[in-house]
Amino acid sequence: MDVRGGRVLAMVGATKLYWGMLLVVAAGAAISPLDSAGANIFLSLPNLTDVLRQVSITGIIAVGMTFVILSGGIDLSVGSLMALGCTLTAMLLTQDGWHGGAVVGVGAGAIVVGAGVYAATAVRLAAHLPRWAAHLAGAALGALAAVGLGVWIGPALTGGLGVAQTLVLVLSTGLLVGALNGAVVAVGRLQPFIATLATMVAVLGIARLTAGADQSVYPVYTGSNASPTFELFRASLFGVPAPGLIFLAVTAAAWVLLNRFRFGREVYAIGGNEQAARLAGIAVGRAKILVYAISGLLAALAGLLYAAQYRQGKPDAGVGLELDAIAAVVIGGASLAGGKGGVLGTLAGVLIFGLLTNIFQLCNIDSNAQLVLKGAIIIAAVALQQGRMPGPRRSGDTA
Repeated sequence: MDVRGGRVLAMVGATKLYWGMLLVVAAGAAISPLDSAGANIFLSLPNLTDVLRQVSITGIIAVGMTFVILSGGIDLSVGSLMALGCTLTAMLLTQDGWHGGAVVGVGAGAIVVGAGVYAATAVRLAAHLPRWAAHLAGAALGALAAVGLGVWIGPALTGGLGVAQTLVLVLSTGLLVGALNGAVVAVGRLQPFIATLATMVAVLGIARLTAGADQSVYPVYTGSNASPTFELFRASLFGVPAPGLIFLAVTAAAWVLLNRFRFGREVYAIGGNEQAARLAGIAVGRAKILVYAISGLLAALAGLLYAAQYRQGKPDAGVGLELDAIAAVVIGGASLAGGKGGVLGTLAGVLIFGLLTNIFQLCNIDSNAQLVLKGAIIIAAVALQQGRMPGPRRSGDTA
């Protein structure tokens, strides 16, 4: 085969996932029913934007999962953390006083803010002061920042928190749990599967305890029992729903972080060969804590969007979502061994799943049959990604 033919095959192999997505779109258009005016329902703008809205929660979790898998790990706690996030969101927006959600949220927020200010201050002052003085000053400012958060949040609890305060506390909770996952994996040297499995169970228990035995579902009605500003998370811009826009923004930010910053190169290096990364001077432990913190943060963000979309918070909302996220990342071309994949592939994998589900629903395929078909599709997609189609195998953001 000549050089030009080899290049064509290489390009086809490198972009096979995107061609697969186009084939899914073509198949959906071909078998889609028509509306009363004779227009194709599948290709209609409202239907396609609704698909984007439906996949946004799983997609945001999958972006965080991409970081973890690229580093050679796995995070099974994201579904439970999403459920905790949506429960906290609903409770903080609608409940008065120091309820369970306030205790968890404010506690996590104080730890995250205090630790962040301490670390930033200690590092900055270390070049100008003795180490003990830098750490002492950092600890003092961190404690002051944590108290400041309590002063900002505490009085507002009498009538339910605003959106900004709720956002800070919910994201802080996800960041804290994710960082703890990373610390257990990096410092405690536990296998990621076992460590995050334990966190999955523990966080689910925390979500249920926080919700309380008497009320496991908290309704959220913007303008009634919650701030009208929360409706922004359900709004649309130029016909595109806010959750979909947030998902695309998160994907773009993750792509920049992985492809334009040193941290991204470190993540790929750790996933490719952790021992070699250590010998190259990469702070492997710190990087692992960061990737799990990102995963936890995005899972909590997904929980907030769940509460906005479905107008409720419930502790069992995220059951099984971790498996959907992992499947989307793997279908997107990532290797579970680490070091291969990218967020653009994850985006394609998430959209393929969403489009297939939409096609099944439009064609009135039985829900149980849908599960069988999705399982077969996952196996076929992974088989293709493992080299049964031509194309180069390299680390990067190609499918």
